Order: sequence, then C-alpha cells, then structure tokens
Amino acid sequence: MATIETLEAFYRNKFTWIPESLTQDWGHFNVFKLDPFIGAGAKPVPYRRRDFYKITLVRGQGKIFFADKVIEVKERAIVFSNPFIPYKWENTEEIKSGYFCIFNDDFFRQFGQLNRYSIYQPQGIPVIELDEESYQTFVGLFEKMLVEIDSDYIHKYDMLRNIALELMHTALKLEPANITRYAPGNANQKISMLFLELLERQFPIEGSHAQIKLNSPADFATQLAVHVNHLNRAIKETTQKTTSQVIAERILQEAKLMLKFGDWTITEISEALGFNEVSYFNHFFRKLAHTTPKSFRKTF
Repeated sequence: MATIETLEAFYRNKFTWIPESLTQDWGHFNVFKLDPFIGAGAKPVPYRRRDFYKITLVRGQGKIFFADKVIEVKERAIVFSNPFIPYKWENTEEIKSGYFCIFNDDFFRQFGQLNRYSIYQPQGIPVIELDEESYQTFVGLFEKMLVEIDSDYIHKYDMLRNIALELMHTALKLEPANITRYAPGNANQKISMLFLELLERQFPIEGSHAQIKLNSPADFATQLAVHVNHLNRAIKETTQKTTSQVIAERILQEAKLMLKFGDWTITEISEALGFNEVSYFNHFFRKLAHTTPKSFRKTF
C-alpha cells in the first residue's frame, strides 16, 4: 500500500516543526484554522491513509475522495476522516474558510470506542452537509477548542476531549437515520454492529504475509457465537443487503485500494484477501467490478 502519513510527517509537511506533545503517552490532539491551507496557493492533498483522525469544518465548495467514493461539498459541511480509509481533497481553492482538528487513537483510548459511531464506520456517512445555523454551532465549538488549547489550564486536554466528543455527537444528531442503523437498540442491531466491527477490524492489511481470517457468513457467525441464519437475518434487517454482499463489497473496496496504491502483485493481493487461487480472485473482481484486476490497475 502507499505510505501512510504519520502525525510526524503531517507536521513536517505542513509546518516544518514537530510538537513535543507527540512524545506523550496519553495521545495527541491539535486544532487549526483552515485558512492557511486553502485558496489559490493551496498544496494538493495526496490520496493516502493517515494514522490519525481528522475532523474538518468547511465553508465553500470542494470534492473529497473517500476510498472508491467521490463526495461533493456544495456550500458547507463537516467531514470525519479516520485511519482506516484513505482520502484526499480536490478543488480546495473553492473553499473559503473553516477549521480542523487532528487526534490519534491514544487520545480517546480510555474514553470510549470511536468506531462505534456511524461517522467512523465503513457503511457510515463521513460528510454531513450543514445549514447556516448548524455551521455556526460547529464554528462555536472549534473556536472553544482554539481558546482552550492556548490556555494554561492544567486539565485543558480533558476539556478538549469533551468538546471534540460534543462535536461528534452534535454531528450524529444531524444524521438520525445513521444513528438508528447502528445504535444498539435491539438484538439484530447489536449483532449487525458487532459484525461490521469484526469486518472492518481486518483492514487495512499490513505486511506481505498478512491475511484476513474472516471472509464468509459462517466465519463471522462462529466468531459472534450465533447461528449463521440469525446473523443473515440481522444483517438483512439493518443494511438491506445479504451478509455475503456486505463482505464482498468490503473486500472489493480493499482490493481496489491495494491495486491503486500498493505495489503488491495480484497474486499477493489474492492471498491477502483470503482467496485460495488467483483465478478465484480474478473471477470475483470481474463479477463485481466488471473488469479484471490487471485492467483496473492499468487505469491508474
């Protein structure tokens, strides 16, 4: 896969300096105004994974590539990026203003699991369009962060964590359909959420000998200690897709990323994604993507 951008690399590329807080074992958090990184002189944002989370508030027009999806921002939006899905921005010269904050897993490790929120799940919506009132609400939260991070308050990072959580929950309230879909309200929703967590936990694949272990409904049912028919009903109810479809779509997404941005051979990708023979992988890819892995890679 393409090189993952670390927090250290982010600071070197953007500021040519590295904050001392990167060495702290309690995690890292920072917040910025977007203005220096937009407009006519803005540097392009390369398509890659990062090893940190990022929340971006923007006013203006832009285009975001998330994995194999393209999402357009029309007027104003809040965007949630995570370490599992590569992304890049285009048309940043059309963005007028905004803010962003960055943090790593360690910053929230003892304060909940972010991957339980729909905005950080593979089937969730990472970009939320905002009306003017909602936009101003988020501006207020980011301004509070900027004030707090420059303060001398000894517990300021606890305050910043609370504001960041308030920001996430405010966004989640704007997507009631997503919340219903993933909230643990009944048994089927709980099973579906656990299934999606297990599925996503297998990616990204790192290391030439790594291989996903769960690639069939029966594998996931065994891991979750439920009957496969029960799992299939739960997934169908909550996603309107079969379990096999959800698994296949996620494997295809990862295959495309590995073909686009990695230097793995097609045989290596096939093995990493759990296919016993490369011919099975070729057939799978052709059926879902309507082209061969070799042809798909050549287009990039």
